[in-house]
Amino acid sequence: MDIRIKTTAFEMNSQTSSYLGERIASFEKLLSHESQTARCEVEIGRDAGGQRHGDNMWFAEVSIIVPGRERIYARNNAQSVNTAIDDVKREVDRQLRKQKGSYLHRLRRSGARLKEWMRGSQ
Repeated sequence: MDIRIKTTAFEMNSQTSSYLGERIASFEKLLSHESQTARCEVEIGRDAGGQRHGDNMWFAEVSIIVPGRERIYARNNAQSVNTAIDDVKREVDRQLRKQKGSYLHRLRRSGARLKEWMRGSQ
């Protein structure tokens, strides 16, 4: 998977980088054979901490693009960088599982119809 990381108003240290790497690695498992062509764009940063955001001034944004599939996108604001990363990871994980489940459902349904058609023609 091609991973692109961008930081906004924030300099990422090695601890945050390794933490982010662990979280992104779980996406590859769900993408299985499509992970070779997938692209993951991650943006981490600090929003202007005005009244608009209150204490939630850190944000994490993930976008996964796989050719031939719907784009997966999640963004979250939180009080710390790690919390924002965890929340976004949970949302992307949920979307990937949902997408994979619907794909497998369509695949099984079409296989069952083909089998039924073959039995009916004998």
